[in-house]
Amino acid sequence: MSASLPELLNGVTSRAETWLARLRELVLCESPTEDAVAVNRAMDLLQGWAEGLGARTVRHPQQGYGDVLELWFGPAESGRKPLMLLGHLDTVWPLGTLATMPWREAPDSAGHPRLWGPGVLDMKAGVVMALAALEAVQQACSLPRPIVLLLNPDEETGSAVSRAHTERLALQSEAVFVLEPAQGLPGSADNAAYKTARKGVGQYRLDVTGIASHAGVDFARGRSAVLELAGLLQQVAHFTDLDSGLTVNPGVIGGGTRSNVVPAQAWAEVDVRIERLHHAEHVDALFHGLRVSDPLCSLRVTGGINRPPMEGGPGTVRLYEQARSLATALGFDLPEASTGGGSDGNFTAGLGIPTLDGMGAVGEGAHAAHESILLDHLLPRTALLADMIAAL
Repeated sequence: MSASLPELLNGVTSRAETWLARLRELVLCESPTEDAVAVNRAMDLLQGWAEGLGARTVRHPQQGYGDVLELWFGPAESGRKPLMLLGHLDTVWPLGTLATMPWREAPDSAGHPRLWGPGVLDMKAGVVMALAALEAVQQACSLPRPIVLLLNPDEETGSAVSRAHTERLALQSEAVFVLEPAQGLPGSADNAAYKTARKGVGQYRLDVTGIASHAGVDFARGRSAVLELAGLLQQVAHFTDLDSGLTVNPGVIGGGTRSNVVPAQAWAEVDVRIERLHHAEHVDALFHGLRVSDPLCSLRVTGGINRPPMEGGPGTVRLYEQARSLATALGFDLPEASTGGGSDGNFTAGLGIPTLDGMGAVGEGAHAAHESILLDHLLPRTALLADMIAAL
């Protein structure tokens, strides 16, 4: 049995008030990555809602983080590979942010109704959309294959504890739908696009050791780690190659103790973005090829590429073409876009699993005080997600 587009849209629309209320409840349940108890409160909410839809739950406790949560829908035994829906419940916002960034439903300056609040776009709306879409599909027909909704507790800080779970489930799956926000706003260059490519992400750290001395009494004996680091960062800045999509950003630096001490220590943290996996080796060689100019100083380079690029392969292209066709039937255009930001979809695409990203809400202000979603786009995008689940 299959579901028609009108059936699925009607199923999403008929339950809209319930799911909007649940989205509000989830946003009010603040869940910063660094607070495991808070993240698990959000996991508890999702687990309860999912079990109400018949989900089977597998929960993986993580030392120092919230749990990794697997929610399984559809047939437990099937000859078809699962479909993986991928999201996270941690946010960048510390507890208490609601005092200055409250949940609210209010129009923007152009009069478009929006929902505002910490984490509403990145990515609590996408997670709620997934459950609403699954409910609509289950009401209209039998799920065509097993579906696993994986919710991670640490995406905002690099997915150190959840990556293994993401990759394990992805390797079992036919495809991965990532519930991160769409790219851009309607009418913008990207026009609320699905994401078919993402840059890979890396973090490098430079630690320079020099020789401390009194800046007034014994200046010549000192070897400044700060000055040495400054020279190295000038070299690092020239690693950027916009033509190949490589960007290198020394974003955080530190060093020294007092202004009257020649500093013996200095460090920098550097963000790296790459478009192609083979660029990773080149970037690593650049960083490990750095040398101090003062032989009495030393340099230690650590880090590397921690998210491979999401490169739009044939499987991803097929998924996007299917989504675009279904969106047209629902009455809206669906462009595709690439982005410099990373997601857990980088891991699944890096394994060669067809991965379509940006299937969550439409809005702006992720990680910013104006974080919000466009309410008018929520139901059509949820219906599209339901269509994609039913059609795969």
